Amino acid sequence: MNAPHRVLSLATLYPNAAHPRFGTFVARSLEALAARGDWEVTVVNPIGLPPIPFGHYRALAEAAVDATEHGVNVLRPRFMLLPKIGGRFNPGAIARAVLPFARRLHAEKPFDLVDAQFFYPDGPAAARIAKALGLPFAIKARGADISYWGAKPYALRMMREAAQEATGLLAVSEALASDMAALGFPRGKIAVHYTGLDRTLFHPRDKAEARRDVARRFGIALDESAPLLATVGALIPRKGQAFVIRALPQWPRARLLLVGKGEDEAHLRALAAELGVAERVHFLGSLDHRALPPVLSAADAMVLPSASEGLANAWVEALACGTPLVITDAGGARELVKSGTAGRIAARDSTAIAEAVQALLAAPPSPGDVAREAAAFSWEAHAAALAARYETLLQAR
Repeated sequence: MNAPHRVLSLATLYPNAAHPRFGTFVARSLEALAARGDWEVTVVNPIGLPPIPFGHYRALAEAAVDATEHGVNVLRPRFMLLPKIGGRFNPGAIARAVLPFARRLHAEKPFDLVDAQFFYPDGPAAARIAKALGLPFAIKARGADISYWGAKPYALRMMREAAQEATGLLAVSEALASDMAALGFPRGKIAVHYTGLDRTLFHPRDKAEARRDVARRFGIALDESAPLLATVGALIPRKGQAFVIRALPQWPRARLLLVGKGEDEAHLRALAAELGVAERVHFLGSLDHRALPPVLSAADAMVLPSASEGLANAWVEALACGTPLVITDAGGARELVKSGTAGRIAARDSTAIAEAVQALLAAPPSPGDVAREAAAFSWEAHAAALAARYETLLQAR
């Protein structure tokens, strides 16, 4: 067997001790690639800290620790961060922090490729690192990096420059690839690379048993015959949990499970109280992946009215658990919801969401049929596609 290729992967979006659920899908992707044996993966997870770490930055400072995690070497250098105002400086700060030891590691045992797991600030930083090392590089777009940072002129300029210099680009959906091209990224360089899925965790479970599990674990009284909805995503306005809460009064017996944490939590709690549904809206917080499948299997629908997405992992995970979707026409939604079995695509307002949910409740598809809508997804298939793409980039050099 030939010696494995070596990739240096830059990932600001990656789990650490302070934020163990942050970017878990990036970690699973690179772990799956490393598990193949034909690519050796070194992750650089830069930790941005202000000159004097305060508040939650103290925990981040303590999390800036190198380790080998699930077969992947993870390095966590610190870089200077100016909270709220430093966005335009982050790519340069990251490159300056990473380059010294990247040069050393490359001299000791050469890398074949540099990649960035998020388009900004990772992409422009990776471009500088790859140029300094004389290596080809790839950048992956995931959704929010394009919709959010692409709306900021200074970031878009740096992203376009990095895209032009890159050997190849990846996008998590065809829709996102089109959005990238519309922003001026070279469409001929973009390959679509769908997310993966842990099929040992995400598969249909008995709904009644799953509801009992959720009720016991979270101390919630669940009527097995009442509608149960789940929403999985950070509690931020972009994910649209408020639209689901506003629809809830239309189902007097229904309950809503909100999985995630974020800045919008206080507003969502206040909204539920204002509408008189607070006792039926349950905030479960951030859950480990092993705790998520029972929640999804217990639900009649996973409802996520996002303003923008790439192709959300939560969509695929819900389908794999046999739970249909009610989602907005965001990102790769139509690449996943191709039939009524997978769910409904609805407008981003509470009335449309209520109607879509009601249609599913009136004629629910079988969990087995729903799960087959996600049959093509696995981390093994994802890693094989990524390895093939990287090989192509090396040959194109």
